[in-house]
Amino acid sequence: MPSIPPRAPYAESPSRSRGRKFAEDLSKTRSAFARDRDRIIHTSAFRRLKEKTQVFVAHEGDHFRTRLTHSLEVAQIARSIATALGLDPDLAETVALAHDLGHPPFGHAGEDELQIQMQNYGGFDHNVQTFRVVTKLERRYPRFEGLNLTWETLEGVIKHNGPVADKLEKPSWRGIAEFDAQYDLRLSTWASAEAQVAALADDIAYNNHDVDDGVQAGLFTLEELRAVPLIGPQIEGAWADYPDCDPSIIRLEAVRRMIGAMVDDVMAETRRRVEQGGVKSPEDVRTLGQALISFSRDMAEDLSALRLFLMERMYRHWKVNRTRSQARRILAEMFQLFMAEPEVLPTEWYQRLQGRDEAGRARMICDYIAGMTDRYAIEEHRKLFHLEVWN
Repeated sequence: MPSIPPRAPYAESPSRSRGRKFAEDLSKTRSAFARDRDRIIHTSAFRRLKEKTQVFVAHEGDHFRTRLTHSLEVAQIARSIATALGLDPDLAETVALAHDLGHPPFGHAGEDELQIQMQNYGGFDHNVQTFRVVTKLERRYPRFEGLNLTWETLEGVIKHNGPVADKLEKPSWRGIAEFDAQYDLRLSTWASAEAQVAALADDIAYNNHDVDDGVQAGLFTLEELRAVPLIGPQIEGAWADYPDCDPSIIRLEAVRRMIGAMVDDVMAETRRRVEQGGVKSPEDVRTLGQALISFSRDMAEDLSALRLFLMERMYRHWKVNRTRSQARRILAEMFQLFMAEPEVLPTEWYQRLQGRDEAGRARMICDYIAGMTDRYAIEEHRKLFHLEVWN
């Protein structure tokens, strides 16, 4: 059994956390970061991820990934990498579990449509919406809005992909700028190594499960993937080792091997950057001037080639385009109806609109729609636009 590596000097520690915006007593049973993780898991937004999708719509098949299964896969990979690098696995897992909370129904199609509908009211960005969920929209505590997560978790949620100070002038980021003015998240620096691990784990998870889902959906075959960098060599290797194996098992074996190859690459490149950059503290991670947790150049090139294949054969496939078109119409029609006739909103949401200007009403309507699952959005649209459902 492999031993657990010692804690790296550049790892975050809950005992050195910068705390929470609203002070709370420490938990007797959990670290501050583990407590953040548990708060995220218990949210309504996290539960709704079970019927939010990325490429396919929830009703198209139970074997395709949802945002929930994706988040769990990201969390597992993030925790494993963080542990192997001597980082805090609870913080990496927490950021991973939170990273998709702000996604609307219907994946990127839903995000694109909400951005269009909100372009005159401050825009829409799923990362900003995630931050809005954990700091405002989840109402579970008597003393504050949101979850009152630690500084390190909030930092990871909003800048796990890198510094974001340059985005604060965007209308959709105004809420982040206002929060940062009250509670400085150092938006011009990189996030912790743990948050960066979560970001890379997201890349590893979705590229692998999109390959898996794409084959299962019949959008391309294992034979076609054999010529694609990164996944192709894994298929060749799996077939060489198990020439008589069922193709469905070969697919899973190849995906498993690709995850392993990507994780090994991240580990090696990160250790190289630690040595090259003389990284010895969490502050060194934030001021390094580049990501500490990263793929190598060769892996990044192979990953780009794989993404190009998936873009051409999966994300722009006519069946997926048809679903995207339907999804965008559903959200556009609901948004426009709610703006024109807010009284058809559920009572709780209609009451929240009272006293707000047009932009404020649009933001609340956007919050309502963004929180929907795929199935709920489809059903709401049917009730609003098709009278026969009342017969």
